[in-house]
Formats: sequence, structure tokens, C-alpha cells
Amino acid sequence: MHPMAEDLFENAAADRMRRDAPLARRVAPRTLDEFAGQDHILSHGKILRRSIESDRITSLILYGPPGCGKTALARIIAMRTKARFEPINAVTSGVKELRELIAAAKQRKIHENRKTIVFVDEIHRFNRAQQDALLPDVENGSIVFIGATTENPFFSVVAPLLSRSQIFEFKRHDEENLIRLLRRCLTHPELGFESVKIEVDDEAFTHIARYAEGDVRRAMNALEIGLLTTPVEEGVLHITESVAKECIQKKMLHYDGSGDEHYDAASAMIKSMRGSNPDAAIYWMARMLEAGETPRFVARRICIAASEDVGNADPMALVVANNAMQACEVIGMPEARILLSQAAIYVATAPKSNATYLAIDAALARVREEKTLETPEHLKDAHYKGAKRLGHGIGYEYAHDHEGGYVTQDYGVPRGTFYTPTDRGHEAKVREYLHRLDERDKEIT
Repeated sequence: MHPMAEDLFENAAADRMRRDAPLARRVAPRTLDEFAGQDHILSHGKILRRSIESDRITSLILYGPPGCGKTALARIIAMRTKARFEPINAVTSGVKELRELIAAAKQRKIHENRKTIVFVDEIHRFNRAQQDALLPDVENGSIVFIGATTENPFFSVVAPLLSRSQIFEFKRHDEENLIRLLRRCLTHPELGFESVKIEVDDEAFTHIARYAEGDVRRAMNALEIGLLTTPVEEGVLHITESVAKECIQKKMLHYDGSGDEHYDAASAMIKSMRGSNPDAAIYWMARMLEAGETPRFVARRICIAASEDVGNADPMALVVANNAMQACEVIGMPEARILLSQAAIYVATAPKSNATYLAIDAALARVREEKTLETPEHLKDAHYKGAKRLGHGIGYEYAHDHEGGYVTQDYGVPRGTFYTPTDRGHEAKVREYLHRLDERDKEIT
């Protein structure tokens, strides 16, 4: 084939592929000025923008939820840089492909004095050995590494690669920004639908933006479904709120049962119970349950909070939480949500004390760090034959033989060493009781 004909064929094929690409791909930003959102890292003067504009990219890790612009920014870098840009996907590539790519990069640097940027999409999908394969060449400058991940890189990327890369966190788009992007794409030259007039109601934009949960790609896909399936009437393609509801019917909650969202939502629920905000506690619980979290996981966290944050200020909190946990095992979802709600609200509205939590941690610290105390002779086990011959148990006073079921006695550790009850809820009574015992001890001594 003649070279000119071959170029024309390739250009025609590229144009056809671009026209057939999903809407989100067709209207993706091609410059930093077209890129929307992430102002905290890409506004004018920010280090990441400056490094892209000056083509002085160092190794980067782009971290954030789906559809927030990580791959789009990588494409912009690819279009701007004079370096060779080599994209690979961690799902479909292995160490063999990496080594071939790196070998070519070394030759390129030697013979052309040209850098190679290796963009690894979904870097968290690489295992440790695959990630380690990048290290020597990132270290010696043979390649510039850019990784994109939806998972927290501090959990999913090996530490040596983290230490050699700058980490930039991308945020989820808010509804206002999503609506602005949806409106803008309607005037994009790659939109298509040149022969019809497109009208989209404000309510339709709002519904799509809300249900997309900050994911631009999902919002664009929903809009594209509406554009492709809505009949044209008198030359107008009109997308109403009802059409939008058909295009995107259920929120796609960003929730990974073993990742950031899992632990962040659980943390928010626990802190809301601790902060005596029942409404916030059941919101975060609802978010976990709606995303498919197991009732057992939620119930366990409520039990922990009942003891750690309520404790003896209301001993019933642990009883309610434990009963809810056991009942959830028998009942299951969806009814288990009611039990969990009751338990979470009880813990959130109970008086708070972390005195028992502090007490055990203080005692453990003493055991681990200081000299181990000898058990006093009168407290040692004396139930077996020969114990008295060893002096074990001699002198022990049985508390129930004394008035009020109490007798002043040495137990090895003075009262008040670890546990300091608060003046809240039932613990106020405990505090008062222990104070009376202290006064009684003073009278005797």
C-alpha cells in the first residue's frame, strides 16, 4: 500500500474509532484548561500543574474514586509531554510486558536521549512482585512512573514505590461541577447529534448528577443513554426528569468492602455514636448496609462502642448491642437493619464514659513495661492440699463475712490506680460507692 494511502486509512480508522467511542471518552478534556475539578492540586500555581506545563513530570501516584479524572489527566500529560508515553493496564499486563517496556525505555534513553513515562492504570491490581519490578528503573531514572488507583496507595502500593513517588489525591466531583460538565458536553464538537436540537431540563441534570455520586463517567453514560433512546419530535430531542430517572435508577455507592470506604464509614458511625449523634450514626450505618456490608460487621462495631465509649456509664448499652448482634445472626437482612438501628441509637444516646477502656490499657501498659508484681501470699490459690504448708491463702479475709460485704484488705494494686469512674450515668453511683470504701479504709488505717 502506498504510504499516503496507508496514512489516510489509519486516519480514517482513528476518526471512526473516536466517533464510536462512548460519550465520556469523546468529550474528555484534552488540555489542562478544559480539565474540570481537582482545583486543590491543578489550579494555576499548584505544583502538579506547573510540572505538567513545564514537562518536568516526576513519578506520581494519582489516587481517588472512579470517574474523578485520573486517567483523563494521564491522557493530557501524554498529549503535552515530549517524552514517550507508554500506558499499560495492571489487569491485563504482567511482569513480562513490564520488562519489555522498560528495556525499550532504556534503549530510547541511550540512543535518543528521550524519557519514557510509564502510566500504570489500576496499579493496585499489580501484586508485590510486579510492583517491585518497577523499582530499580524508577530509582535510576530509566522511566518516569505514573500510577492511578481507586484504592488507598498506603495499603495497596509497596512502600519503596510510595517513597519514590509524589501522591496526589483526587476528590469526588460535587453535583454542581457534574451539572456544569454535563451542560458543557452538549456543546462539545464531538457530541454528535448535529442534526437535532437537544433540550435537557434542569431537573434531569440534577437527577443524573445526584445519582452519579461524583462519577463523571457514570453521569456521561446516563446522559448518553438518554440521547440515544429518546425519540426526536419535530427536530427536538428533549430529556426530561422522567427520562433521566430511567437512565440512572439507582445510586452506585462508592464502597469497597475491604478498602477505604469500608473503614471510613465504620469510623464515622463509631465517632457519631461516641459524639451522641444518633442521626449521624444511623446514616453511616445505612450507607454501609445499602452498599452490601454485612450486619455482623456493623453489629460488632456497635458492641465495641457500647463498651469502649459507654462502659459502666450505662451497662445496658452492651447488653442491647450484644443482643442485637446475636439476633442479627438469626434474623438476617432486611429486618436486621431495625435491630441494628435500635442498638446504634441506644449507644449514641447513652451517657458516655471511656473509663473502663482507659483502665485496661493502663493496666496492660504496666504489665508490659514495669516489674511484674508478686501475688500477695493471702491472695494465692489455697484450694489444693499442701497450700497452707506453703503459706498460700493464710490471712485472706472473705468479704462476705463482713458488714456490707466489704473488708479493708491488700489486693496488690491500690484502688484508683487504673480505673477512675466518671460522674456520668450509672458510673456516678460507682464513683460514689468507691469513694465511700476509700473513706472506710482511711478510718481503719
